[in-house]
This record gives sequence, C-alpha cells and structure tokens, in this order.
Amino acid sequence: MINLLTGIQNTSSALDAERTRLDVISQNIANAHTAHDVNGQPYQRRVVVFESVLKTAMDGSQAELPTTQVARIERDRRPPLQLHDPTNPEADAKGNVAMPNINIHEEMADMISASRTYEANLAVVKNARSMAMQTLAMGRH
Repeated sequence: MINLLTGIQNTSSALDAERTRLDVISQNIANAHTAHDVNGQPYQRRVVVFESVLKTAMDGSQAELPTTQVARIERDRRPPLQLHDPTNPEADAKGNVAMPNINIHEEMADMISASRTYEANLAVVKNARSMAMQTLAMGRH
C-alpha cells in the first residue's frame, strides 16, 4: 500500500509540473503580440525546464523512485521576430519592429503535448485510487 501511495505522490508531482508548463504556454500565447514587457523589450518566450529527482521509497527498501519537478522557467534565447512596419511608432530606422519570439503553432503543439501528459498522469491517479478502493473492499469481506 505504501508503494501505491508513493506512486500517487510521484504522479502528483508530475501533474504539478505539467500544470506549470500549461500556465507558461498560456502566458506565451497571451503575450504573442505584446510589443514590450516591463523593461521596454519585446516579450521573450518562456520555457519550462524539468528535472527528474530520485527519492528513496518510504518502505525502507532503499529503492529510488523518480519524480518530475520544475527546475526553472527560463527565457527562450532566440532573437525577437522582426516585423517590417515603417508606420509603427516603435519602428527602427529601417522600419522594423521587434516582436516577441513566439510561434503560435509551436505553442499550440506544446499545449497539446502538455495537456495529454497531464491527462495520462491523471488517469494513473484515478486507476491507483480505484485499485486502493478495490483492495479495501476485499479486506471487508
């Protein structure tokens, strides 16, 4: 039973990590046309970096179980997109405006991937709960 609970805890950390990833992707989409951030620079796409952490099992077997956590959220290093719009007040001498380095298609693909991973981890938790309930029901008989 302890292994089952440990597995649910590990899946829970993966759910938290994917939720963070979905939040960051949503922020990227929302800022795809934001000309400037608080520093006066074009918004830079954010990327979630995961890390796998090994934790010792609670049953004393010293087995290590991996969990997924967010290591950091960093800015994408790709340069800003250059949009030619000489009528824009933010345009440089060549008529170019620096825009966020966000590709909506890439963000949507990332969102689908994160959403499916979230759903898969949620299914693991539901199945573990179902197995635990069935185990408890067998113990009553």
